[in-house]
Amino acid sequence: MLEIILAGGWLMAPIILCSILSLTIIGERFWALQRKKVVPPGIGQQVESWAARHELDRRHIEQLRADSAMGRVLAAALINRHRSRALIKEAVEDTGRHVVHELERFLNTLGTIAGISPLLGLLGTVIGMIKVFAAIMAHGVGNANQLAGGISEALITTAAGLSVAIPSFFFYRYFKGRVEEYVVSMEEAAINLIEAIERGNVAQLRSGVPGG
Repeated sequence: MLEIILAGGWLMAPIILCSILSLTIIGERFWALQRKKVVPPGIGQQVESWAARHELDRRHIEQLRADSAMGRVLAAALINRHRSRALIKEAVEDTGRHVVHELERFLNTLGTIAGISPLLGLLGTVIGMIKVFAAIMAHGVGNANQLAGGISEALITTAAGLSVAIPSFFFYRYFKGRVEEYVVSMEEAAINLIEAIERGNVAQLRSGVPGG
């Protein structure tokens, strides 16, 4: 393996760096984007249960905010539940933008890696072919070792760049899709809660401590 890396030339260094960074981001996003951390099941029923027991106080709302990303969005609605629908919706949207930004953390970097890795491989290919033609000009086509070295460098960097780019792009699209799915779930839950606040269908929803 070391021989292959060395044969690829100096461009293997940034490609390997990109691969390490990509693997780190993929692992971190798998951990951070677990469903139980973002949109845990039963969170709506939990809010209704608190309301039924007259427990929609600041302590429970802070607990809701700290539990998950969706909890932060719903907590924003509950804190502002005594205000108008427009103000509640504005608070939820503001919180939602911050939550989505956190959910998409590092994804732009992963997408950038997916884009530049094949370009680094292409650059290695160009450099390798330049060496091949330089060897032909200097020694003719009879020196097989000179030709093989340049061709090997070209092929290795191309393969390495694609090996980094393909999984990086795959997981970039995968995580973007997962974030979009979570956003839809949070929007649906927030809309339902706002409508419940407006209609007063959740038992004693307005009996909690007013939020600021």
